[in-house]
This record gives sequence, C-alpha cells and structure tokens, in this order.
Amino acid sequence: MKTAEKLASFWLLTLGFMFLSMSATAILEEKAIERVQFPPVNDNTPTLDYPKTNNGLLPSSSTAVAGIVFGIPSSVLGAWLALSLYRRNKQEQKLLQQQTTERLQSIFYNMVQENHGRITLLGFAMQSQLPPTVAKDYLDSRAREFNANFKISEEGSVSYHFDI
Repeated sequence: MKTAEKLASFWLLTLGFMFLSMSATAILEEKAIERVQFPPVNDNTPTLDYPKTNNGLLPSSSTAVAGIVFGIPSSVLGAWLALSLYRRNKQEQKLLQQQTTERLQSIFYNMVQENHGRITLLGFAMQSQLPPTVAKDYLDSRAREFNANFKISEEGSVSYHFDI
C-alpha cells in the first residue's frame, strides 16, 4: 500500500509541476507576443487580425488557465499524500522505538529479579539478542541510572550488581 501511495504522490506532484510549468510558459509567451513591435502598415495594405496563439495550437490564456486549473489541485494532492506518508513513517518509527525500549526494559527487570540484582553482559546480550556493544551501552546507562556496582572477574567479564 505504501508503494502505491508513494507512486501516486510522485505522479501527482510531477503532473502538477508539469501543468503549472505549462501555465507559466503560456503566460510568458503571451507577454512576449504583446511586446513584439510589428512594422508600420501602409494605409493601402489590408490588415488581417490573427488571434494570438501558442504555436498555432491554443490561445495562451486558455492554456494558462487550464494549467492552473489542473496544476494546483494535482500539486496540492501530491504534497498532501507525501506529507501524510512522511508523518505515518515517523509515527511508525516512534512506535517501533517505543516497543524496542519496552522489550529491553522488560528483559532487564526480569533478569535483575531472577538473578537477585546481578547481570552479566553476556547474559543480557543473549537474552535481548543485541550486539555486545549495544548491550554494554544499555547496561552502562542503567547502571548510572540505578547507581549499580561493577565487578570484574579474573577472566575479565563485567557483571553489574543492582540493589533490589
């Protein structure tokens, strides 16, 4: 569904830009035609009035109006779709981040309770399925937050001791 909305947004913005560009070009061409100075005509020569046209296709004013009529709604709708997709994506990322935080917090509290306040880096990394560096950063931040003690074993493994 997101892909279809992305494509719709892209095409609506593209069409809107195209129609508005046509409108601007028609207005500029009309202004350029008005500025053209024609050589004076002899009094004996009959004059013919030709409508001002955009390369003989349509009058510039109707092209400009059509470009505005179709361009503005297309652009507005495309921008609205793009903005709603952006907001939804941000909301989903925020929800995912919140779920991850809640999951890690639950694992952390369960491990503290089960192990009577003692958590090892390896045990937490295995339970949470996080990379060791991320697990260490998480445990370090919790240790600062709860004033935990660190113990380093003879093998070099770090264990965190939280007071329950």
